Amino acid sequence: MGAKVAVIYWSRGGSTEQMAKAVAAGLKESGVDADLFKVSEVDSSVADKYNGFALGCPAMGKEVLEEKVFEPFFASIEKKLKGKDVALFGAYGWGDGKWMREWTERAEADGAKVLKPGLIVKTSTDFMSRIKQAFGKEQKIDQKPCLDYGRKLAERFAKGQKLHNSK
Repeated sequence: MGAKVAVIYWSRGGSTEQMAKAVAAGLKESGVDADLFKVSEVDSSVADKYNGFALGCPAMGKEVLEEKVFEPFFASIEKKLKGKDVALFGAYGWGDGKWMREWTERAEADGAKVLKPGLIVKTSTDFMSRIKQAFGKEQKIDQKPCLDYGRKLAERFAKGQKLHNSK
């Protein structure tokens, strides 16, 4: 297929990491060359090495990208994404997905061709889930939507289509 995709993520509680691994697995199962990175393992030069990106970051605070590591990384590459295919994903436990809508709009304003809608997995916010998280026990997320998302990206590459949906 010739597609080379970087799956880059930031995760605190483990849910977005699980999503990233499943998205990468879905891409690879479908024959796409996909490399998986924690955001701390790459710098802005990564934008010059790949023709597609799957970027993962959970909603933080008032539904924003994680501010100390992921936001600065995204800011460093966003102008380099012009004309490139970009898919966005992340987990959240509250709100309505505002961070994903704003992230999508921002990437599109930079000229990225964004697969819409972004993949969002809602995590549990119940008392027991919070207790488990406090003791370092990550929640298990449903892998199927993430694998399917990776396969969907791969399918688009296989057909020679762009990752964004036509309007």
